Amino acid sequence: MEITYSPLGDEAIVIEVGNEISKEATNLVRSITKRIEETLIDSIIEVIPAFTTVTVFYEVTAELQYKDIKKIIEKTLVEMQDFTSLEQRTIEIPVCYGGEHGPDLEFVAKHNQLSVEEVVAIHSSGTYEVNMIGFAPGFPFIEGMSEKIAAPRRTTPRLRIPERTVGIAGIQTGVYPIETPGGWQLIGRTPIDLFLPMEKIPSLLQAGDRIIFKPISEEEYAEWEGTTHAAD
Repeated sequence: MEITYSPLGDEAIVIEVGNEISKEATNLVRSITKRIEETLIDSIIEVIPAFTTVTVFYEVTAELQYKDIKKIIEKTLVEMQDFTSLEQRTIEIPVCYGGEHGPDLEFVAKHNQLSVEEVVAIHSSGTYEVNMIGFAPGFPFIEGMSEKIAAPRRTTPRLRIPERTVGIAGIQTGVYPIETPGGWQLIGRTPIDLFLPMEKIPSLLQAGDRIIFKPISEEEYAEWEGTTHAAD
């Protein structure tokens, strides 16, 4: 897969691994991100992976311009041998589906000519993978959802979606880690805090993580609410 480079303003470089979202692209993005982070030079400020790109922000100096950082990254990636042997965590996220926690669950069911129980069963039966973190702090874009429960975004976004709410938009599912506006169809809520800004690792979920959703009852939700993550 061809790797290309382009400047993003004066203080960032974008590494692109293609223009199509695929498993190969995801693995390559994760490998590039890990490699750059492991060989981080002092002038690199942040490394941000996305679906098919890695953006590297750096401090511009007289000795470090775009052409210089590009050469450093190219040399680093040439030395990278393996694009696929990255460890993946599997994280189980408990979800209380429907009711006040998932006001759009019935819409998703009707849209797909399914029962509410079938939607919950399908959503909680898969193993998902986090492609990237974006849109809002800690917000995971997750692939692997069955097309059987796909649903369009709301025509009118909500001004307030509670933190920890699970949603569906198209063939993607995700969890709102913080309170924010949004247009996804809301199907449930997890009692687990996914984003703790004061922690060393604020976001529980990271690109490359495997996700399993586990249905829980209202009673279990009330018992576990406010449980903090441990993103070791």
